[in-house]
Amino acid sequence: MTGESRRLTAVQKPVIPTVQRWVRETPGTISLGQGIVAYGPPPEALEAAKRFGAGATDHRYGPVEGLPEFIDALEQKLEKENGIRVHPDSCVMVTTGSNMAFVNAVLAIIDPGDEVILPVPYYFNHEMAVVMANGRAVLVPTTASYQLDLDAIADAITTRTRAVVTVSPNNPTGVVYPESVLRDVNALCRDRGIFHIHDEAYEYFTYDGAKNFSPGSIEGAGDHTISMYSLSKGYGLASWRVGYMVAPLRLWDAINKVQDTILVCPSAIAQHVGLAAVRVGQRHSVPGVAHLDRMRQLLTRELSQPGAPCETPAANGAFYFFTRVPTSMDSMTVAERLIREHKVAAMPGVAFGASGTCSLRLSYGLLDDGNAQEGVTRLLRGLREITGG
Repeated sequence: MTGESRRLTAVQKPVIPTVQRWVRETPGTISLGQGIVAYGPPPEALEAAKRFGAGATDHRYGPVEGLPEFIDALEQKLEKENGIRVHPDSCVMVTTGSNMAFVNAVLAIIDPGDEVILPVPYYFNHEMAVVMANGRAVLVPTTASYQLDLDAIADAITTRTRAVVTVSPNNPTGVVYPESVLRDVNALCRDRGIFHIHDEAYEYFTYDGAKNFSPGSIEGAGDHTISMYSLSKGYGLASWRVGYMVAPLRLWDAINKVQDTILVCPSAIAQHVGLAAVRVGQRHSVPGVAHLDRMRQLLTRELSQPGAPCETPAANGAFYFFTRVPTSMDSMTVAERLIREHKVAAMPGVAFGASGTCSLRLSYGLLDDGNAQEGVTRLLRGLREITGG
């Protein structure tokens, strides 16, 4: 009897279900693991959900690319907040989260054996999607502070390269890439005739004066830039699975083929909820981001104290830190021991492509004033005991 395909065998196992299982088996664990916000959606979005379903058309298939009124609202948001004028070079497609947007992009542009450049540490679902599509993920290093290394990216481009992927504000490191660097990456992609895929799922989450910049806003970038967005974080809509992408118009037929095959059309009720949320706008996230900044500052103080058993570069975006742990143990072992022995969860760095040193992704998205100090205390105490530091 045959088993799973060799293609799927080559794809790394999702790490989140593994860590979630360890947490379920260890009651009382404080999570610095999964990246999710504690706040919920705007009341207007919930009201839209309650109103949905009264008409017969609510229960029929919709357009493959999404409801026209939602796309119109997204185009207005993109121009106002991101500086992206969609027409005439680009198009918007509503997706089931930004993960679906990335899968659409990868399947639309690569053939088996083609290469996609991913700065390390990467977002694991991006690497998984490339491998799943029979592509090759080409991993390039970042600096000691997890900023992009433009020379490393340029040196990695070959005749098989189809795209460079950037994520800012970044998952898993929490860094924000400067506008000048993103402009350089975008120009490099333009000059080399490849795509720049840019993930802005954390666009609203910046601190200490850092600013989010959208490469899709650069003049002339519409023909080679694919931008991806999510309502999961900024609007607290993770379970509704609403995202969208801006893609070059020349890819329209290809991404339609992908989405029609995998999804048929985005969920209508989720789009109505998303439309109501987008009409509320960025102001919904402001109190949540202020709270997250307090959590970030608390973790920064604790992680940078003298003698801390880890090295943690500064982070001014998203809600993550990516810390290096001085041990020869692998990060999966360290992550499991932190949960089972010290009741604090973190994500193992190996899932994000970090090799050679033990690393952990720390998320403060779910922390509150009641458990933040205890969570970081458990983390530091656990790392000291595990590493002997």
